[in-house]
Amino acid sequence: MNSYLTVVGAGLAGSEAAWQAAESGVSVVLYEMRPHHPTPVHKTGDCAELVCSNSLGSMNEASAPFLLKQELRNLNSLVIRSADQHAVPAGAALAVDRDLFSAQITRALENHPNITFTREELPVIPEEGPVVLATGPLTSPALSQEIATLMGDEYLYFYDALSPIIDASSIDTSKTFFASRYGKGTADYLNCGMSREQYDAFLDALLKAEKVALKEFEKPVYFEGCMPIEELASRGHKTLSFGPMKPVGLNHPETGERFYAVVQLRKENKEGTAYNIVGFQTKLTYPGQKEIFRMIPGLEHAEFFRHGAIHRNTYVNAPELLGPDFQVKGRPGLYFAGQIVGVEGYVESCAMGAMAGLSGACQILNKPFHLPPQETAIGALLKHVLVKGRGSFQPMNINFGLFTGKETSIRDKKTRNSAIISRALELQKSWLEETGKLNGCSKSSEG
Repeated sequence: MNSYLTVVGAGLAGSEAAWQAAESGVSVVLYEMRPHHPTPVHKTGDCAELVCSNSLGSMNEASAPFLLKQELRNLNSLVIRSADQHAVPAGAALAVDRDLFSAQITRALENHPNITFTREELPVIPEEGPVVLATGPLTSPALSQEIATLMGDEYLYFYDALSPIIDASSIDTSKTFFASRYGKGTADYLNCGMSREQYDAFLDALLKAEKVALKEFEKPVYFEGCMPIEELASRGHKTLSFGPMKPVGLNHPETGERFYAVVQLRKENKEGTAYNIVGFQTKLTYPGQKEIFRMIPGLEHAEFFRHGAIHRNTYVNAPELLGPDFQVKGRPGLYFAGQIVGVEGYVESCAMGAMAGLSGACQILNKPFHLPPQETAIGALLKHVLVKGRGSFQPMNINFGLFTGKETSIRDKKTRNSAIISRALELQKSWLEETGKLNGCSKSSEG
């Protein structure tokens, strides 16, 4: 066994894994193939670059995503600290300035005294552990084949799609309005209202538009939380108007006008020079995107900073393949981290990276790794990932349905959720006190 932890991949999970291990006092060698070996969707070589959205989920204090972020804050998470410092207005969500967010994480990892940052592709899984594989949904073909060979038939996949990003200066704001749903919070979203006639025309064109073809040997297996807009549209005429284009609570704040459907745009950066079309993940061709999305009122002359795209996400059957300490069964010292273990979402991937990094650090320090209680948000995710359940294993976001404990039996939703959150934070505090600095309390360096 090596006296250092190898982390492969400096995305959200890998960055957090390296940080947590380094903060625990162990040496870390971090590999990242970008920018020398780019991916189809990444634009820079920075660590933890966000590609699907710039939102890290709800900041509603009564929500499960808020609890997960709070637990990571208590772990001195580098990712969440950077997100907090580079947040941009997004209503009740924690959205960030992508460039500033990733740049800060990159500097922190490059400057950490316990981290050796290596910019090269690692095409094979190192024989000597401990090793954390955190290569994300865009694992290089060579390493992907290595993992497939190791996992055998248990290696799974699904498809994920990206939303377009629009140049703010190309939006006709005379046809849009700022508002938050039901007037709650600040009016951070730019809204494009549609009449029934406009919606019908848009839907008809969307269904007829050319899509990017999948390869012959691949079948589409989409995650419900990131379904392409055209896939949703194919489910029925009102699916979009009851989903990502829901108009309820978004009347025009000045005229009171009601709309049949509303497309929402969210700021991508603090300056407000770029907007993401919320919920418009897509596999339309680039020409098709320009034609169809310019039918949205206010976007007739939209210029695209980034088109929507489709890419293959990969994950393993974690309950079958991973042990309780995150190590691969039959391969001691090998850990998976991030989305590949079967979680969906930036913060969820970060949390899995933190746990893998801490488990690897414990192995080097010859100390037992203690999982956080199942009643915490991180513990609930770990239970989903590591404990066998009924039916096929599918990626999951954090949600209150994953939690256990007597609080989950409270009938009133508001009271129940509040009790779950209070209990989780109380138990996490006890867990941190019992496990000491090793499990995330060390603050020896600044990010």
